[in-house]
This record gives sequence, C-alpha cells and structure tokens, in this order.
Amino acid sequence: MALTRRQAIGAVPIAAKELTVLSAANKPSALMADPVSVQHDTGPNHPERPERYQVIHNALDQAGILKRFTAIPSRAATEDEIAACHTREYIATARRDIARGARTLSTGDTAISPKSFDVARNAAGGALNAIDAVVTGKAKNAFCLLRPPGHHATPDRGMGFCVFNNVAIAARYAQRRHGLDRILIVDWDVHHGNGTQDIFYTDGSVLFFSTHQHPWYPGSGMTDETGEGKGKGRILNRPLAAGAGRDEILGAFRDTLKPAADAFKPDLVLISAGFDSRQDDPLGRFRLTDADFSELTSLMLEIAAKHAKGRLVSVLEGGYNLNGIGPAVTAHLKTLEQA
Repeated sequence: MALTRRQAIGAVPIAAKELTVLSAANKPSALMADPVSVQHDTGPNHPERPERYQVIHNALDQAGILKRFTAIPSRAATEDEIAACHTREYIATARRDIARGARTLSTGDTAISPKSFDVARNAAGGALNAIDAVVTGKAKNAFCLLRPPGHHATPDRGMGFCVFNNVAIAARYAQRRHGLDRILIVDWDVHHGNGTQDIFYTDGSVLFFSTHQHPWYPGSGMTDETGEGKGKGRILNRPLAAGAGRDEILGAFRDTLKPAADAFKPDLVLISAGFDSRQDDPLGRFRLTDADFSELTSLMLEIAAKHAKGRLVSVLEGGYNLNGIGPAVTAHLKTLEQA
C-alpha cells in the first residue's frame, strides 16, 4: 500500500520566491549520466545489462550532446528520500539481500550484485539532482541516464529489474524539497509501471499516465485501474495490443493525456522513458520509431510549456536492443534540446 502524502512529504517546502530562475533563453538542457551504473552487474546474457549505459553514452557523444548539455552529477539518495516512496522494511531487505551476496532480490525478479545497493541509491539521487537543476532554473529540462530502472518497484517490493522507483522518488522530492504540488508522470515504456501506479494510487497529487503492451509483464494496467480515494481519476492506463505503433500510442497521448493534463495543470512533468517500446526490442512488441519518440517528446514539452513553466525531467527505464536504444535516446534528447 502506498504511503500517505503527509508521510511521504513531511518537510517544509522551499518557497517559490526563493528559487533562482534564469530566463528561458539562457537555460540549457542537462544530462545526468552516472558511470557508476555499470557496477550494477546483472550477470551474463541479462537484457538489463551494463552495456546499455555505454551504448547510450557513446551515441550521445557521437551526436555532440555530451558537449552541448550541462552535466549534472549524481549523488546517493538518503534513506529518508527513498523512504518517501518505499517502506523502511523493504529498504532494509534490499540492503541485506545485496550485502549477503544474493543474485536476486528476495522480493522478486531483480538481478543484483555486490554494488547494486549503492548504484541504486545513486540512480535515485541523480534523478533528484536533475529535479534541483530544472526547478531552480539552471536547466530547462533534463535526462537521466541511469541504471537500474525503477518503475516496477512498489512501496515494499523490488521487481522487474528495478530496486528503487527513481521517478516516483523524484516526484516526492519535488514536492518535499521545492513545494511543487501537482506532478505529472508519463510512462511510455512497453511494460506497465505498476510500482509507480501503486505508490500514487490513493494520493491525488500525482497524475500517472501509461501506455503499455497488454497482455504483457507485469499484467497490471487495465483501463479500470483509475485510483482510489483522493487518487480517483488520477491513474490513466491505456493498454494496447502487441503491434501497436505510432497511430495507437500517439493517439492515446493526444486524445487522453493532453485533455487530462489540461485539467490537472501539473507544476512539473516527469517521463518514465522506456525505449523498449521501440520496434525490434527483444522484450516488447510495439513499433515506435526514433521519429516517433521525437514526436512524443515534443508533445510532452508542449504540456510542460503550457502548465509547468517548461519544467521537465526524463528518466531512463527500459530499452534492451543495443543497436536501437542509442538512436532512440538521441532522438529524445535532440528534441529536448530544441525546447
């Protein structure tokens, strides 16, 4: 069960007038790329492999993005920051499993290695530094190149390659540290972000929108899963059949997400950017192209410009075709840069 908003936030926010905001013309895009992420060793032939980081990093270097984007350092998220979305018991379990040399988390199907706890803390903390950069106006938007991914991690369970839910922790941090109220999280990964949904299911301050293949792992994300209590209507799932591509996915964004975002009026836009929805991914059956990811990004930038002063942070989730993930992420970042 998700933590209550009061439990999760629980700190005095920074007043908006205290934030340093640069003019839009002076804002660069930013990149949080943490090489420590390769120390999360998932073992031979695992799809969520360290090479994912290097392939993306090389592609961004070849495109000149590493030179043009402002670099954001990573840091380790504190236990309190992680506990805004995960139970203390689960955090202790993950720490214990990794310290004793287990190869998978005892809570689910997440491969781990001796450095995984530290790497997962850095993944979450790097996303928090990206929030700081965007909200204080040092960057107009940001992308976080990190591992392990996070959107399957529930309050009390790591699963689906995920240890901590990076995007959810970032949303809570934006509320707790910067006093932002309404956060939009959009998940275009081919798999449903069940962990993100669980964390905010009864909350109401986060609007969660997801397109995903169904039936597919993890089996959640039906249209009738819409939230409960204060969160009723804040969960919007659009499950799509294998073979869905531009028309179906972009159509759901235009027909469902845009009017919902107009009604919700988010203060910040976050993306769970899973590139396993790209054509030819080994773990998905969607057919998005690199140009489609660019168009999805443009749509998200429109929402951010209209409601959130342009503030947008994108966090890497899935994407397992080593020949395809570099071009897809590059298309995403080139579009962010044009905002």
